[in-house]
Amino acid sequence: RMSMAKLDLRLFASFGRKIVAVGRNYREHAAELGNVVPTEPILFLKPPSSYIQSGEAIRVPNGCAELHHEVELGLVIGESGARISERAAMDHVGGYALALDMTARDLQSVAKSKGHPWTVAKGYDTFCPVSRFIAKTELPDPHNARLWLEVDGATRQDGTTSDMIFSLPSLVSYISRIMTLERGDVILTGTPAGVGPVQPGQRIRAGLNDVVDVEYAIERAGNDS
Repeated sequence: RMSMAKLDLRLFASFGRKIVAVGRNYREHAAELGNVVPTEPILFLKPPSSYIQSGEAIRVPNGCAELHHEVELGLVIGESGARISERAAMDHVGGYALALDMTARDLQSVAKSKGHPWTVAKGYDTFCPVSRFIAKTELPDPHNARLWLEVDGATRQDGTTSDMIFSLPSLVSYISRIMTLERGDVILTGTPAGVGPVQPGQRIRAGLNDVVDVEYAIERAGNDS
């Protein structure tokens, strides 16, 4: 197997082995869904099979009546490590990506009411749209970056990473004490307020500062083969 250190980070979505997502990392978003503000990060995983690139379609799965958009700053791990200190955390981040954490909100609500994991609501194919790789030099201040999202031209989300509850270094450190972070892994750092539903036929456009913007059509998933 080729050494991870040689793999081109620009291709993170083709070789990264995990997507670690953080729930409720913006106070206003916690409030809009009626959740308490967490005292430590809430983590869940999304499968790398959920990645799609800008221009591809997000598919509404059969049995999902309420698909929500969540725009997020993704951290792309460049240097593998475990038990990383907050002080060294950003040295392990190789760059960034704009990401959407698509969520079957109706399925998540059922899971939450039963105390079940969120995997089904978060894990469908096409549920992790990502931008191209963003070099660190393109985003010199990731702690003060604007995240925005429009549906059919109407602004739905417009927030800043400065409103995060848990900082980027604290997230990298916390997660790395549980699981080794490997080159190409992505940490989704939470979404600002304004999440809401999208329907087949609509278009999502989202951006990070003026660095990158992405666009995805919403389609209904096909039937089983």
